[in-house]
Amino acid sequence: MPSIFRVLGTVAAVAALAATATVAGTGGGGGPGGGGQGGGGAGDAGPAGAAARPAVAAAPRPAARGAEAAVVYDWPLPAPAVVRAFDDPAQPWLAGHRGVDLAASAGAPVHAAADGVVAFAGTVAGRGVVSLDHADGIRTTYEPVTPAVARGEAVLRGDVIGTLVPGHRQDGTDALHWGARIGRETYVDPTLLVAGDVVIRLWE
Repeated sequence: MPSIFRVLGTVAAVAALAATATVAGTGGGGGPGGGGQGGGGAGDAGPAGAAARPAVAAAPRPAARGAEAAVVYDWPLPAPAVVRAFDDPAQPWLAGHRGVDLAASAGAPVHAAADGVVAFAGTVAGRGVVSLDHADGIRTTYEPVTPAVARGEAVLRGDVIGTLVPGHRQDGTDALHWGARIGRETYVDPTLLVAGDVVIRLWE
């Protein structure tokens, strides 16, 4: 039969472990707050019972070091107006708008938003698409375009990567759909990659 001192020592040890776990569990909920399909970190608590849908406040990026820190973004069109804004769906399978539509005329040259490498240049579902991989882990996509580059080609910010094809929007008006994502499903608002004011023209 164990002595009373041994039992008391065991109880004290269990209590100490429980206290340590409690302190650790109340820490600041860090971790990567996803953009696009996810949003902010787990510590963003809304009103009781409300559906949590974090607002996209900044484009999440991997830690920049070396060449990654030098990535600078610009608009793919000169001084464009946003005719349809980014709309992050609450769930990956729901409808949304995973990019922005920028006003432009058919035939307008489309420029690389930043230095990168052409990841794709071709046709998807009958639409011309160009995708660029950048050193900070972000991939930008431009459509509908007639590609002027090929896969594997290195481009610099401002290089012409294609020309705009007419009729992107359902109302028949011309616009460039510009998207940005990290990985396969984390979409971010590309307007957050560039500095300066954003002009939003609400056509719908």
